[in-house]
Amino acid sequence: MSRLKSINASLRKSVTGFGSSRWPRPVGAGLAVLALSGATGWTVASLARDAQTGANTGHVRAALEARLPKTPVDALDCDGFGGLCEVASKTTLFYVDPSARYLVIGRVYDMETRQDLTAARILALNPDLLAAGGARRTEAGNTAPTRAAAPTKVSLKGLSPKGAIHWGPANGPKAVVFSDFNCGYCRKLEMELKAIGARVEERPISIFGAESRRISEQVLCSARPEVSLSMAYSGLALANPEPCETSGLDENEAFAKRHGFSGTPVIVRPSDGAVLEGFRPAESLRAFLTASATPASKDTK
Repeated sequence: MSRLKSINASLRKSVTGFGSSRWPRPVGAGLAVLALSGATGWTVASLARDAQTGANTGHVRAALEARLPKTPVDALDCDGFGGLCEVASKTTLFYVDPSARYLVIGRVYDMETRQDLTAARILALNPDLLAAGGARRTEAGNTAPTRAAAPTKVSLKGLSPKGAIHWGPANGPKAVVFSDFNCGYCRKLEMELKAIGARVEERPISIFGAESRRISEQVLCSARPEVSLSMAYSGLALANPEPCETSGLDENEAFAKRHGFSGTPVIVRPSDGAVLEGFRPAESLRAFLTASATPASKDTK
């Protein structure tokens, strides 16, 4: 699977609770709330100023091509996002300011009309989001082979910290996630875990082969793995860092194979080792991660 072909949106949560099951996109956007990922130095005042002045899409496109030369820009819309420009690259959506200096990975809401401005475009780019499930290994032209189900509980003892990438607030519900950066449902799961403020110990494995392993090494060896992780899920090109110790990734692979994890994502509750296979929406994740551990299994890590 080529790098570009594997790009899926990191912002693919189907939103409920905003009063519309069809997520119509409003013509104009008023006050917006941004779910930001690492954007700094940007104020609400600057957004309001840009909304008044508008943006020249030609200039924005040129700036994007200069700053992200390996990221194709398939569509660019600078109208109706409160000073932001919406960028579609394959099946990935993200936002930039008119100078393309600041990149926003997240969702934009119109608080006046109570609409999620991101959801409709996400579903248009990714119509398969209405279905859910884990990614599975398949041979070209063949269906997935019959396999034994993964155990309902595992012990995380013996897994070293070398193959883990930690992200999310320290006081959030804890999750250990075995994932593949080329897995579309892993990308979607990342956004759901962010939505509940989970503290995630992400352990990459290579369900999709050598390309997935290459990305895992780029993320793990980067100066800020948690930032590179978010960029990888967003389909953004990563720099090639200095080589580092990657035996932790081998440990992840061996652990997954030993326990029958033949698909991703796989979520483990560290309090008792309970296993949940495949994508789950935010509230299901919250319920699973905050459920009481069984007394006999609390020392699994």
